[in-house]
Amino acid sequence: MKRFLSFLTLGFTGINLAFAAVNINTATPAELDGVKGIGPAKAQAIVDYRSKNGPFKSVDDLKNIKGFGDKNLAKLKGELTVTGGEAKK
Repeated sequence: MKRFLSFLTLGFTGINLAFAAVNINTATPAELDGVKGIGPAKAQAIVDYRSKNGPFKSVDDLKNIKGFGDKNLAKLKGELTVTGGEAKK
């Protein structure tokens, strides 16, 4: 029974991690690439923009990067955040 409860607890923890929003101020290109709708080129563009301009204040700031517009940002908003963790430059 203990084993089953441990397995169940680990399963729910994994589910929570799978649905956690990715912080665009701290994520690596690989982490960003894991978000549906962001490929390797966009992931690198996010990191490059962040390195040059400092941390994002809002997910909407991604509009300043070529390839991000209103439509794809609307799809990505639930997947991305700018809070939690320290900004990487």
